[in-house]
Amino acid sequence: MIRDYLKLHLVIVAWGFTAILGKLITLPAVEVVAWRTALAALGFAWVAKLTKQPLHIPTREKRWMIFMGGILGLHWILFFLSARLATASVCLAAMPTMMIWCSLIEPWVDGTKRWRPLELIVGAVIMAAVWMIFEVEMRYWQGLSVGLLAAFLAAIFSVFNKQLVARCHYAVMGTYQMTGALIVSVLGWLWLSPGQATLPDWENVLWLLMLASVCTVWAYAGYMEVLQRMSVFTVNVIYNLEPVYGIALAALIFGSQEYMSRGFYIGASIIIGSVLLVPWLSRLTKRR
Repeated sequence: MIRDYLKLHLVIVAWGFTAILGKLITLPAVEVVAWRTALAALGFAWVAKLTKQPLHIPTREKRWMIFMGGILGLHWILFFLSARLATASVCLAAMPTMMIWCSLIEPWVDGTKRWRPLELIVGAVIMAAVWMIFEVEMRYWQGLSVGLLAAFLAAIFSVFNKQLVARCHYAVMGTYQMTGALIVSVLGWLWLSPGQATLPDWENVLWLLMLASVCTVWAYAGYMEVLQRMSVFTVNVIYNLEPVYGIALAALIFGSQEYMSRGFYIGASIIIGSVLLVPWLSRLTKRR
């Protein structure tokens, strides 16, 4: 279990590094998503070939994976749209609501139809902590609304992915899901920037390869592996450390000396405390 927690934290660090790569890559956001998903789909297909995992699966399973990948791609597009309608802070403040969505959706998907009070309470506490960090203003209600929809789609993807990961290798899932995300990303590209295309230069190619390989293929594979043994809720609790890791990495790489408000330190402490307490609280609740 400790190995799973460590690997999940490394995955979250990789996802936090995505924000830094997004700053280094100079292409438009939707194009970044399209290139990322295209390269990731090729990467997963290559891993499937190396591990001798057949990509020929039942058509029904294939269509379902592509559909779920489309939801992931739409989530990424809405994520960037939320940041444009408001600010990156407002967008990030909406993402932790994914915990609440997962807590509400998962019982209906796994057939238990029972909500867990601990998950709802911890989810609400972490949401309050993140809002404290980013000091959300309601004048950005449009961006916040889009961000909430993006978080809802991310929750749907996480919950249903747990059902798939038990019966399919991550490389096969990744190949088809990234293909679905690529389809949606290209459609979004054509809709938002019709007739416009930017070929990446060599520096952008380097960052895109890192984004696709480390922050997508490797991180996705690690996420799928731990999801086999951990609940969606526990994974999402630790996921809330992404903004904390992202800011720390940005300060380390860019030498940022920006002043952080008192709310940031209080909120970050609450998030870290919740991440450390949830496994212990979960075990205590099961014993009782």
